Amino acid sequence: MRVEIWSDIACPWCYVGKARFEKALEAFPHREAVEVVHRSFELDPGRAKGDIQPVLRMLTKKYGMSEAQAQAGEDNLGTQAAAEGLEYRTRDRDHGSTFDMHRLLHLAKERGRQDELIQLLYRANFAEERSVFGDDERLVELAVAAGLDAGRVREVLADPDAYADEVRADEREAAELGANGVPFFVLDRAYGVSGAQPAEVFTRALEQAWGNRSPIELIQQDDAEACGPDGCAVPRN
Repeated sequence: MRVEIWSDIACPWCYVGKARFEKALEAFPHREAVEVVHRSFELDPGRAKGDIQPVLRMLTKKYGMSEAQAQAGEDNLGTQAAAEGLEYRTRDRDHGSTFDMHRLLHLAKERGRQDELIQLLYRANFAEERSVFGDDERLVELAVAAGLDAGRVREVLADPDAYADEVRADEREAAELGANGVPFFVLDRAYGVSGAQPAEVFTRALEQAWGNRSPIELIQQDDAEACGPDGCAVPRN
């Protein structure tokens, strides 16, 4: 069975949703027969590579909230991430273009190291002090840690066309499938799960997809958190 996950490194709910999905997958009796493929979805596709700003500033602009409200949302996200065993820096993170990261994820897919790289990128963005934006050498370090060749990674970063078509193809396909936010999970092209659902929802989806391989049925809870072109859902107390 194949599970495709559309996501973005800048999406906190993708970070949390991946952990929840993996919790369900770990307990799934047929997990060894499940192939997981990460697909590209940029929340901010028009952002220039050098356009980097603090997360709080981005949140206040997108949601029209105060900085205190934005910080409260980040604190709440940190609590939810911690519940999944994830580290999450609630202060002093950056926001920027993720296009190069998606291009490197396609390189990693070819080398069979995609999951390793996306996990390192998520951790670097949400848990570590050093920014992943605007620093090619930072991306090289992370890609090498995931098992990729440094020289090849630098070649890809130096050529803005490398794997660009693959990123755009993923994004077109997401639109065709009706995904207007992430994370978005597609199981065997039969079932879709939208948002950072609880692990039990992923468990049910895996069981249904395994037992009945036939157009996509959306398994969704209305209050599931996700990120879209207008921003990410901000948890409030």
